Amino acid sequence: MPISRDAETTTKPLEGVRVLEFGQIAAGPFAGSLLADLGADVVKVERPDGGDAFRSWPPLTTGPDGDVFSENFASLNRNKRSIVADLKNATDVADLKKLAGACDVVIENFRPGVLPRLGLGYDDMKQQNLGIVYCSISGFGQSGPKAQMGAFDVTVQAFAGLMSVTGETGRMPVKCGVPVGDFCAGLYAGYTILARLMEARQTGQGAYIDCTMIGGLIGVSALQTSEYFGTGRKQQALGSAHPRNAPYQAFRGSDDYFVIAAGNDGLWADVAMAVGLPHLIDDPRFATQLLRAENQQVLAQLLQPEFEMKTSAYWLEEMERRGVPCAPINSYPDMLEDEQISHMGLVHPLQLPNGVETRTTAFPIAMTGFEFDIYRPPPQLGAHQQDVKDEWLAEPDKGSDR
Repeated sequence: MPISRDAETTTKPLEGVRVLEFGQIAAGPFAGSLLADLGADVVKVERPDGGDAFRSWPPLTTGPDGDVFSENFASLNRNKRSIVADLKNATDVADLKKLAGACDVVIENFRPGVLPRLGLGYDDMKQQNLGIVYCSISGFGQSGPKAQMGAFDVTVQAFAGLMSVTGETGRMPVKCGVPVGDFCAGLYAGYTILARLMEARQTGQGAYIDCTMIGGLIGVSALQTSEYFGTGRKQQALGSAHPRNAPYQAFRGSDDYFVIAAGNDGLWADVAMAVGLPHLIDDPRFATQLLRAENQQVLAQLLQPEFEMKTSAYWLEEMERRGVPCAPINSYPDMLEDEQISHMGLVHPLQLPNGVETRTTAFPIAMTGFEFDIYRPPPQLGAHQQDVKDEWLAEPDKGSDR
């Protein structure tokens, strides 16, 4: 059923959930932003001397008074609050433990072992609050031979096998243009946090979550790993092509590239008719989906000259008319200005703390009884220092009766 985005809402799904986020750059802050967008009170703990390093990432937009603010930082930290703490200062650590006693969730993506050494690990926090759900996000986990291995998105993509199946056959490996290692870890973290939070609400017993970038990328590579388990063969990069479907890739019209996805025999026949090569339908090399996949390089060589005769716009219109799934190769500006994205309400205005008006993307999932909004702008460093203490510590610690 269609979901109205104009429905009256009084609460958000996670309203009342309190989160301490020791997040840096992407994976931890993304997990925190998912919870914040759904109404959780996410308090970002930052170092006093500059805060999250993401605050210095461009684009840095200058406000009317000369203040600059990172739009990269804003994209993952809207709807949050910020406090500062020196994690090597005993008083600050003690204050953070008090806040842990009044919250539900801790998210951190420091190097393995750092927060426990500072007295802020799970064992320390659960002494304040038995029901706390504590999620550590790292590249390779908290233990094991590679736990301390440096984990940036590109290194984890390489290790996880993604780069072996990304790019063109026989060419230099390339990473996915989106930092999927960071963001898949953040997605798994948010999903798992909520699962354990449900249990904690029922039992009073919290949990420790060891969420890894490598695990997240293995999780979303189910088709590739099962291919290896079933055949014993490693896969190769196929560009935009598919190992089991053809024609299912990018082609070039006379002016630009476009994509078609003829994923069954009927759609293949429609493509062959559209390009004026109906005899290929009965060609034994292309008689079935698997045969077309096996012979896709030959098939692409036959189709490409025909596609070059007309513009990509012509082919997109022709394929749509015939019901063949197709799409332009959008740039991000093209995609963000598309009428479908506007209809879905996925772009929202955002005011930065320095007064600049910009835009951001919304929480991307529609649901009944929920209307995404930006109820807190991305925070200035330490802007909520006293507010958080006053609100969270004004009542008995959540852990006191557990």
